Amino acid sequence: MYQSFYGFEEMPFNITPDPKFLYLSPSHVDALQHLKYGIEERKGFIVLIGEVGCGKTTLCRRLLNELDSDRFETALVLNPRVTETEMLETILLELGETIEDHTQNALVAQVNRVLMSRIHAGKDIVLIIDECQNLSFEVLEQVRLLSNLETDKQKLLQIVLMGQPEFKEKLRQDRLRQLRQRILVHYELNPLSQAEAEHYIFHRLTLAGANGRPRFTKWALRSIYRHSRGTPRIINNLCDKALLAAFVRDSDEVSWWDVRRALKEIAHLTD
Repeated sequence: MYQSFYGFEEMPFNITPDPKFLYLSPSHVDALQHLKYGIEERKGFIVLIGEVGCGKTTLCRRLLNELDSDRFETALVLNPRVTETEMLETILLELGETIEDHTQNALVAQVNRVLMSRIHAGKDIVLIIDECQNLSFEVLEQVRLLSNLETDKQKLLQIVLMGQPEFKEKLRQDRLRQLRQRILVHYELNPLSQAEAEHYIFHRLTLAGANGRPRFTKWALRSIYRHSRGTPRIINNLCDKALLAAFVRDSDEVSWWDVRRALKEIAHLTD
């Protein structure tokens, strides 16, 4: 509704993980460098921890765009609520393979053959698993066992595990100590500071084609930060609804009252 009114080329505050809109705060830059280092130096297990909506998935998609496609091939697992067998099947399907046998031992053997063939073709395989806090202990153990697949010189698989802070707590459990000991690269994403949150809002408005309008007032920006605590997804949601409120008022200015209306709408939706 408000896109044409404000002259946006596209909606500025969608919550889908579009790498184009990625705002690289110092924490996000550091996280991206840790991920690239772990993958390019073949460190095996890499863990990225962050709160819900902090930008892990968007950062992951930026990472995929930056990896050299001539060297790296990726398998991305977005649904963590799978069995050991389903995890193996997902990896094979992500690598474009046809599943030969659905038994667990046969799947492990096929994964091993596929990885060996990719290595011989000069490819490094990167497995990225999102929402790892929801993985069962059995699936995490299966993933750990996959990391045993190797040649005399290198691991066949680089594994990136992304999850919420609950995953960090899960890794501390004694039954996952073997997995924990193999994690050589670990990074935790921080929320945006108030200054970063304001830059984030202006960044998205600019990329969407804003040309000086609308303008967020100082008090609107402060209110957005206070209620979002620097979480990008919540900022997006508040800004989207505040822009709609300003549009309804036929205003070029997003005020504190528009943010307040956005908060009431969100509260109503979550009641």
